[in-house]
Amino acid sequence: MTTHHSDNSELSAESMNEYVSVRIGDQLFGAPVDAIREVFAPQSVTSVPLAPSEVAGLLNLRGRIVTAIDARRRLGLPPREADDAGMALGVERGSEIFGLIVDSVGEVLRRPRAELEPVPAHVDPTWRSMVKGVHRLEKELLAVLDVSAVIGSAGASKEAA
Repeated sequence: MTTHHSDNSELSAESMNEYVSVRIGDQLFGAPVDAIREVFAPQSVTSVPLAPSEVAGLLNLRGRIVTAIDARRRLGLPPREADDAGMALGVERGSEIFGLIVDSVGEVLRRPRAELEPVPAHVDPTWRSMVKGVHRLEKELLAVLDVSAVIGSAGASKEAA
């Protein structure tokens, strides 16, 4: 599929979506740039007794204690190797900041908004609830994360506490 307009500066910013590309397991995901405050390497994550399984623990982000959410656990994937801390996306939800732990972070991708397709019907229901749609790239699909949904119940349970 060739798109003749991809290098055309005539495309307005409003017609493009920008994503921070991340890998979680073998899947390429895109987190909307406007949902991400920062990208960082989590230093030490302190576990929290009795926390939901997707809560990896607490971490210190420049003097602020934030809840670390493990994206692999949220998506039902096997855990990372013990010596692999992964990377984290700093995301804000209300007045709280969360560290969303992913396997790796890539580059910022710009995709035409009109090319966002619905999530395929055969996708696992857990994933469907956390993905807004997909973009077809040259060699794979870019699944667009619904960052609020990934933070999901961890954010809700923390607010209720």
